[in-house]
Amino acid sequence: MLEIAGLRAGYGTVEILRGVDLVVGKGEIVALLGSNGAGKSTLNNTVCGLYRPFGGAVQFDGRNIADAASMSIVQAGLIQVPEGRRVFPNLSVRDNLELGSYRRGKPARRHNLDRVIGIFPRLGERLQQAAGTLSGGEQQMLAIGRGLMGEPKLLILDEPSLGLSPVLVEEMFALIRRLNGDGLSILLVEQNVMQSLAIAHRAYVLENGQIALSGPAADLAQHPDLRRSYLGQ
Repeated sequence: MLEIAGLRAGYGTVEILRGVDLVVGKGEIVALLGSNGAGKSTLNNTVCGLYRPFGGAVQFDGRNIADAASMSIVQAGLIQVPEGRRVFPNLSVRDNLELGSYRRGKPARRHNLDRVIGIFPRLGERLQQAAGTLSGGEQQMLAIGRGLMGEPKLLILDEPSLGLSPVLVEEMFALIRRLNGDGLSILLVEQNVMQSLAIAHRAYVLENGQIALSGPAADLAQHPDLRRSYLGQ
């Protein structure tokens, strides 16, 4: 679904990503792990067309998108749920959800809304409520639901567990597994290392703008360098 080769990107003249290679196959959960400042969000935003790459190749579903506009990337089915939720606080839950189908999925908006409510019944109870009055966990549900309204072929989830209680974190990872079980390809960008590796098929560890480790998630979970760096073991 997604193939990144030699990606170089950053801000202004500052290079953050230095030759990143990453692949997400159809039907996979691929985890991109790394600490704050490693370059994870830079990669997300470059892949989604919000920043132009300095160099390298990005292909999505067989199409070169390295220089494509963000709206055309969404139309192609590559959708990001950004870090921090970024819901529209003064709009209703329904309006936030329907905005997710502005570029893609509009003909099936009613069907997709019913599907999202089926996944997140709490949103169905709050359709007329202002999004800014929801709890943090509910806003994360809303952000993911908004992404699903666009009928993604590949969904990028940027730090979906950030700021959630331990119980909600467990629910979030169970949801990600469920969405993948329905056939959705997912790039999971997280600092929550072990829970990400527990549900991912493959994983990459990003350090200082470069891939430091990669491989099957089960193998990386036992890798001594990863355990030493992220678990202190």
